[in-house]
Amino acid sequence: MAYPTFEELVTLAAAAAVTERVGLMTDIALAPAREPILLAKQAATLDQISGGRFVLGIGVGGRPDDYEVTGFEFTNRGKRLDADLVILEQVWRGELVPGTETPVSPLPFNGRSVPMMFGGRAEQAVSRVARFGVGYTQGNGTPEGLAAMMERVNAAWKAAGREGKPDFRALVYFALGDSVQAEGQSNVVGYYGGYGPTVWASAVKTAAEAKQRVEAYAAVGCSELLLFMTVPGVAQAEQLAEAVL
Repeated sequence: MAYPTFEELVTLAAAAAVTERVGLMTDIALAPAREPILLAKQAATLDQISGGRFVLGIGVGGRPDDYEVTGFEFTNRGKRLDADLVILEQVWRGELVPGTETPVSPLPFNGRSVPMMFGGRAEQAVSRVARFGVGYTQGNGTPEGLAAMMERVNAAWKAAGREGKPDFRALVYFALGDSVQAEGQSNVVGYYGGYGPTVWASAVKTAAEAKQRVEAYAAVGCSELLLFMTVPGVAQAEQLAEAVL
């Protein structure tokens, strides 16, 4: 929130309008820094516009400034998220909420719920996946770290009596080539502040490293690896494709 990036739901709606097959996902949206009724409407709208291609990735975040600028309390964000998730599900099912005698949102594409995935390493994140989610998404971690989270999530999923299996995704940043290293580092550190150096240290910086990282995540059972370019441009996407395909 406290950074001059494009707003993600608006941006994904624009992408949905000009695509037919590509998946769309927030990875991640800070739901506790948003009003839940509006978030429910926005997510259901995007879900409908995209024909069911949207996944609402949710987390609580760790930066107080994201909450200071939106006027929401930082210290109780986890508890508020748990309450907000109940509201989201109610809205998507077409149930009435206080203040109205009619449903307030379009139904999701599947008629039940906008698919949600959750990030974070706390036990609460695992519980949210088991109760509300379709899976777990890892941000800026390692394949080994994802494997450990997969064990925890799978156990909670089974204990909750959920059918099927949870989906597992991971996010990796990249900047390929010596000429873009300075710009990539500046963008990452500028965005993440105090977390920036750690995030940049784990970013993929060579074609060989990109291929190795993709293979390592595939080996632990990651169903989809999201590679985020730190320097925007088609050339970076082309270099990545050449390295990993």
